Amino acid sequence: MKQKLSSPSFADLFLGQRKVKQTFFSQINTIIDWAPIRAIIEVAYTKGYKSTGRPSYDSLVLFKIELLRTWYSLSDGEVEDQVNDRLSFSRFVGLDMEDIVPDSTTVCRFRNILVEADLYDTLLAEFNRQLEAKGIIVKRGAIVDASITNTPRRPRGHKSYEVVEDRKEDENIEASEKAMLKEVVKPNVDTEARWVKKMGKLHFGYKRHTVTDENGMVLAEETTAANESDMKHLETPLKKAKLPRKALVYADKGYDSMENKETLKRMKLKSRIMHKGTRGYEITERLQRINVAISKTRYKVERTFGSMHRWFGAGIARYVGLSKTHAQHIMESIAYNLYRTPGIIVSNSIR
Repeated sequence: MKQKLSSPSFADLFLGQRKVKQTFFSQINTIIDWAPIRAIIEVAYTKGYKSTGRPSYDSLVLFKIELLRTWYSLSDGEVEDQVNDRLSFSRFVGLDMEDIVPDSTTVCRFRNILVEADLYDTLLAEFNRQLEAKGIIVKRGAIVDASITNTPRRPRGHKSYEVVEDRKEDENIEASEKAMLKEVVKPNVDTEARWVKKMGKLHFGYKRHTVTDENGMVLAEETTAANESDMKHLETPLKKAKLPRKALVYADKGYDSMENKETLKRMKLKSRIMHKGTRGYEITERLQRINVAISKTRYKVERTFGSMHRWFGAGIARYVGLSKTHAQHIMESIAYNLYRTPGIIVSNSIR
């Protein structure tokens, strides 16, 4: 007799979700060699003793709490509560049942130590080195694009501001550059953030200049005020990405300038920047076909931005200041790469 299958109970669903989380955390702990990560962190953070005489927390415990905070879009206080409440979280960070969870002040202080020591880029590079060694990141080519991170700590009240309009993909570069240099903002609240107008909408905050591989995995980040032109920020993130000679670099029409082409040539990289027409000159059908071919790869960086927004609440600055916002961008990139890693391993294994 055919047996009737019952619907899963709430307990079944709960246990299933918990098993998925435990499996993911176990996979990450297996894939990543945490010893080099610890070595980087302990350049600035050394486990010693608090004024109370109790030993301070292990550096990896605190860094993994930072990862959880980013993956689940939590505040410092919320991640403290979740590590206290969830066995899977406490196991992942390396705490036993009898251990005391670091409080929100300790988590914040730890993050500030890493910011002041400028260690976040080094951490991203080390994670990526390990992922590249396992074939998860592949540097055949790279995609460059920029995205705005808004800050809620914007000037308030009835005040006037000279607002810069962000460039469009097919906008005249020289005119756009001159417009970018006009912006003047009176310091208020977050004094390092700036106004920019994009697609008719005002934004106050920062801009992340991102390099990904051809699969959308983040290789490097640079953070500037929002009014900075992304056309002037091609070289720095590419240097951080440490691409091999003759790697292809994809970018939208807004990066199409002689200066950027010369930069890629000097760096021994091949340009796959989309072509655009200028006043009195329309691009040929051949160049249009090339643009279509480039766009089939270039869009993947936009998918990366979209996934970060959906998964981690990216696009909103959680902290004040350029350096702390850059740290946020790097943590989002590390979290994104690790989040996708198990799926890429499975995909690679069935090819």
